[in-house]
Amino acid sequence: MKKVQQGFTLIELMIVVAIIGILAAVAIPAYQDYTAKAQAAEAFTLLGGLKTPIADQYGQDAAAASCAIPAGSTTAGKYVLGVALGTATAATCQLIATFKATGVSSKLISTTVTFTFTPATSVWGCTSSMPAELIPKSCT
Repeated sequence: MKKVQQGFTLIELMIVVAIIGILAAVAIPAYQDYTAKAQAAEAFTLLGGLKTPIADQYGQDAAAASCAIPAGSTTAGKYVLGVALGTATAATCQLIATFKATGVSSKLISTTVTFTFTPATSVWGCTSSMPAELIPKSCT
């Protein structure tokens, strides 16, 4: 009489564990990059919300005083420590978002994103100290 096998053999279980290990080795770094990009987007969102009011201020009065963060603006977030003014002249206005030192991806700790407005051309420029793979294409 032939005995019917019940359950999985050890080799079958080892193969399943190996496949899960390989999938995890690929998925975890991809997930970490995805998380860092999502956290980085917060700085661009906060700075982007200030573009129109500042451009409007310069349109009404082309002076260094036009480079001011409007009262009531959101200047901090879950990952961004704060948005501050950089260089402010009649020729340019800089807004700098700085990431927190804790609670963010290790790739973003204390990095910055800088938006620079040139009123003469009404053009916003963007630079960042974060790794290049996290910077959106709109900031290149």
